[in-house]
Amino acid sequence: MVSNKLHEALNAQINAELWSAYLYLSMSLDAENKGLKGVANWFHVQFKEEQDHARILMNYLLSRNGEVKLTPIAEVRTSWKSALEMFKDTLEHEKKVTAMIHDLTVIADGDKDYASMNMLAWFVDEQVEEEENAREMIAAFDAVEDNKFGLYMLDKELAARTYQVPGPLANKED
Repeated sequence: MVSNKLHEALNAQINAELWSAYLYLSMSLDAENKGLKGVANWFHVQFKEEQDHARILMNYLLSRNGEVKLTPIAEVRTSWKSALEMFKDTLEHEKKVTAMIHDLTVIADGDKDYASMNMLAWFVDEQVEEEENAREMIAAFDAVEDNKFGLYMLDKELAARTYQVPGPLANKED
């Protein structure tokens, strides 16, 4: 069993991951509306990843005899000026998620809950990747900002991104 403090924080993180999924779905739909099918695909993959991040946390909490408490998901923004603005918002959002994951690790460390610390290590590594991906997308879209052909080629490249089930869920069935 996890401590009450960690239990509450994990439930809050589950909600945050679902909110993130909702945000990325909104970005995907806005990109699709703007004719950026590759960008829409990139954010749709993010949407699926965030859902799975929530599922990993849910599975973990249940495995530790905890109760998952789903709460309403707050409203998200629905439109952006450009793909570049979407990715800048993505980076800022991922930085906030990183801080939340770090807060969870501090709680688990204080509780000397090594199982939780081990599980959270995957999320710490994942957040490094999430921030790096957002920075790379910002650099790419910044480089082609006023170049329609460059935007077309970058959008086409992003259309090839595929979804991969994250490690902790790879061998589990829902």
